[in-house]
Amino acid sequence: MTPPTATKAHHARAVLSAQREGEVELTFPGSDYRLSLRTYQPVSTPLGTRVVGISLARARRIDTVRTGGSYVEPVFGQPRRIQGEVLDTDASARTITVHAGAAPFVCAVGAGQKADAFSPGDYVALEVLEGTSFSQV
Repeated sequence: MTPPTATKAHHARAVLSAQREGEVELTFPGSDYRLSLRTYQPVSTPLGTRVVGISLARARRIDTVRTGGSYVEPVFGQPRRIQGEVLDTDASARTITVHAGAAPFVCAVGAGQKADAFSPGDYVALEVLEGTSFSQV
């Protein structure tokens, strides 16, 4: 899956803590997150240094919520659930960008839902399908 373009403000900023074929492990300054994300191109940043890119998740279903804050579950490993504030929507790409925990995720909207059903400032929760990826910019 090729990530859509995202504005600079929506780029994930992390530290590359490990890299294996087809996968990176990212940590996020100021948090305990240690996320494992797929990659389709090797990341060129040396281990232990900052990397900037786009995190792309595929949503099974997105729900508007009123409470609960911003987070990614689990804290370690592949994301399975994301909750946070909608930063942007792109109806033509069928994506919404959600600031969840320590980073923004561009989330492909699942079948039966539309990206324009959500607005910047909405709080949403979504179950993430397997295969959340990261592409360095």
